[in-house]
Amino acid sequence: MAKPVAVTAPPPVTSVLQMIGNTPMLELTHLDAGPCRLFVKLENQNPAGSIKDRIGLAMIEAAEADGRLKPGGVIVEATAGNTGLGLALTASQKGYKLILVIPDKMSADKIRHLRALGAEIRLTRSDVPKGHPEYYQDMAERIVAETPGAFWASQFDNPANPLAHETGTGPEIWEQMDGDIDAFVAGVGSGGTISGCGRYLKSRNPKIRIVAADPEGSVVARAAETGEVKYEGGSWLVEGIGEDFIPPNLDLSVIDDGVTVSDKEAFAATNELLRVEGILGGSSTGTLLAGALKWCRAQTEPKRVVTFVCDTGNKYLSKAFDDAWLVEQGLADRPSFGDLRDLIVRRADEGRVISVGPEDTLNTAYNRMRANDVSQLPVLHDGEIIGLLDEEDLMMAVHDHVDCFGDPVSKHMTGELETIAASAPVDDLVPLFRSAKVAIVKDGSHFLGIITKVDLINHMRRKLG
Repeated sequence: MAKPVAVTAPPPVTSVLQMIGNTPMLELTHLDAGPCRLFVKLENQNPAGSIKDRIGLAMIEAAEADGRLKPGGVIVEATAGNTGLGLALTASQKGYKLILVIPDKMSADKIRHLRALGAEIRLTRSDVPKGHPEYYQDMAERIVAETPGAFWASQFDNPANPLAHETGTGPEIWEQMDGDIDAFVAGVGSGGTISGCGRYLKSRNPKIRIVAADPEGSVVARAAETGEVKYEGGSWLVEGIGEDFIPPNLDLSVIDDGVTVSDKEAFAATNELLRVEGILGGSSTGTLLAGALKWCRAQTEPKRVVTFVCDTGNKYLSKAFDDAWLVEQGLADRPSFGDLRDLIVRRADEGRVISVGPEDTLNTAYNRMRANDVSQLPVLHDGEIIGLLDEEDLMMAVHDHVDCFGDPVSKHMTGELETIAASAPVDDLVPLFRSAKVAIVKDGSHFLGIITKVDLINHMRRKLG
């Protein structure tokens, strides 16, 4: 009989809010960090899945303490990342109404999470600068002005934000590393994390290097390195970090180095972290990890470096971890053929095409469209295309006969197909799309995949970028 093992698990708590903070620290041992040892603090272990749980709780409790937030009150915030989830978690537990203004680049899964927690969502544009009426910060300010008694969390200038990290996250890092830390790498959204942690860590050891990992197009890394703040209209796909201005909560004086990270580098790092270390992190984690690895590899002497897994990647499965999405955004490297094969997102010869067979039912086809967010399905028999079924075919089939969901696909598919050779020039797609919904690409007699109008638009956009 096995001997009982001594367990030192924490005791039960009475509120999910008590589970915020005190997250684990892990050393990454399968990534090339040059001469350095790289550690990550697993903020994805917070109850709502991110480091922003800390400031969501801290800002609400500070507002309660000074009377800005009354029982049953309304909280308003503009957020491009996880701060909304941190606020929503605390607001739901404390009985507050929460209105969030969110740029439209936020992942759909994150928005579903917010709504499930009871938050009211106002979506706005992510491609406009401060001063534009649809800029998320300016829209939130208007909502506060129009809502009597509303409390604007205002993470960008709320002192409770950096204070939560100066009194919580920073001391945790110092204790977990036994004070043996040479550099700390963080991103900048509101500026609270890097400022609060940086102040605390430097108060314990002024020699610790504080490094800002910043998306390409953001102003922060350049400002940290040169003091110059110049936004040139850049945009990035990474969520939650990177800014077009310097937030009031960002203490630039605490930052020693800035590292710029492209979207491609960030998403590659996110996937590598899962593949080789088994950690499911979000897109901002990819920026921090890529930035930390760049900084580490540039060192000539061994150093102990800490960064974050900022949030869980389970809200980005349809983006950061979806090959088709990465290809559409130009973030994944694929062999280039110099022909129409380069435009096919899901290649049949690679086993990635979403299809149905002629004997599958319309119900199967419909469920497959929904599950994969596609509007049309090639009908394959023995690997070759014999038809096409799209949303219009389905709609016409079931309009008068709902019971036809049990019919075989072959009964309702389009069998007269217009194909195009893989070797044809891209310009040949435009006249084809005037009469066909998709381009069916073949190499000789072999079906390679389909190209949609959106695929063509993405191809032309990538050529510009």
